[in-house]
Amino acid sequence: MPSNPPPPPRQGPRPLPLHLATASLAWTSSLAVLPLLRNGSLAWRPELAPAASRLVPELAAADPEALAAAVAAEARRRCAAFLDGIQAYRHASFRRPPAEAPVAWQGGTTRLLDYRAERGGRRGLPVLVVPSLINRCWILDLLPERSFMRFLAGAGLRPFLVDWDRPAAERRFGLADYILGRLSGALDAVLAGCGERAVLLGYCMGGLLALGLAEARGRDLAGLALLATPWYFHAERAEQARLLAALLPALEPMLAALGELPVDAIQALFAALDPGLALRKFIGFAALDPASERARHFVALEDWLNDGVPLAAPVARECIGGWYGENATARGAWRLGARAVSPRRVAVPSLVVIPDQDRIVPPASAFALARALPRSAVLRAPAGHIGMMTAGKAEQEVWRPIGAWIASRALSCTATAPSIKSAGKAKRTARRRQP
Repeated sequence: MPSNPPPPPRQGPRPLPLHLATASLAWTSSLAVLPLLRNGSLAWRPELAPAASRLVPELAAADPEALAAAVAAEARRRCAAFLDGIQAYRHASFRRPPAEAPVAWQGGTTRLLDYRAERGGRRGLPVLVVPSLINRCWILDLLPERSFMRFLAGAGLRPFLVDWDRPAAERRFGLADYILGRLSGALDAVLAGCGERAVLLGYCMGGLLALGLAEARGRDLAGLALLATPWYFHAERAEQARLLAALLPALEPMLAALGELPVDAIQALFAALDPGLALRKFIGFAALDPASERARHFVALEDWLNDGVPLAAPVARECIGGWYGENATARGAWRLGARAVSPRRVAVPSLVVIPDQDRIVPPASAFALARALPRSAVLRAPAGHIGMMTAGKAEQEVWRPIGAWIASRALSCTATAPSIKSAGKAKRTARRRQP
């Protein structure tokens, strides 16, 4: 046996059977609908109707056998490129270097990672960063050159990152257990270690967790930053949100048996937002130079996507049924214990960062939260939901304005960050757009 055997092939993209089935269906259906395309009886989506009207006469004039052969050949080409991309990813030699941040506190499987550049003396404000429960925290420290956490430390702040990890004893946890128990304990550790109030920063689902803690412990905070955080779950694509909730009874036997919603089930729900995304990504990856920076970044990001975290069953029920199905957050029906969560009771200055190209959290959903917070500034970011943490321009367009706003909390908890000049205008826009 070699002394250093190669690591096993990767599992992703997860769930692989679903992505393979989607690819097969997409390309075989192209052949099946050719007769409908030729006679003009296929129902097109409204946005495709103009292009379809130009295409139908060309299809009618084409030789049927030659057209079918050309479509079949293209389907085979795309299928081969898709499989090549998957194989190239699964056997890629690049592996993300492990993070070296020490553990400052731990409760159960929840850890608090200390990213402070210097651990002696006084520096900038402490920042407690809260990621989603369903993804690993290292999206915020993806690579040495693309690390939001290391950026915060380099900007003179004192950042700490919550690592939820996979639930074990936490399988019985609800959102209140995570927020008022584990997250509150992490905040206590930050306050004890730094001796002053902290800025609480939440990303995606982590923003809702941070919001719940901010309402309960506002006196311990210097500010609240919410990045790509949903609130009005029915602001856009309400039918899609209700459809997700309608799946909950079918998921219930799995939740009851396992005590959690498995990673592959979560990934399948996300894949439904854009079924063709994996096809496009891996066909593109197949054409990349494996040694290129783009390929390295692709592999690191896909490794993160495939290293998801199961969701404790009670939390899955609250999120899918309550947040998505009932829009409980915006309706004032989301409760932590006996008390409903209300952004209007959050008195600390807040920053709401809204990516313009977010396909996971529609901007209108996040704008509703900005409108509900009494002391909020809004930062519109020309980025996507994940790109705001990983794209090449993320530091310039997203991280620096966030860092400047956090630094301003040290000067005055009531001041608005001077770098966010359009905050007032954006907030007025949010009020006009929201129902």
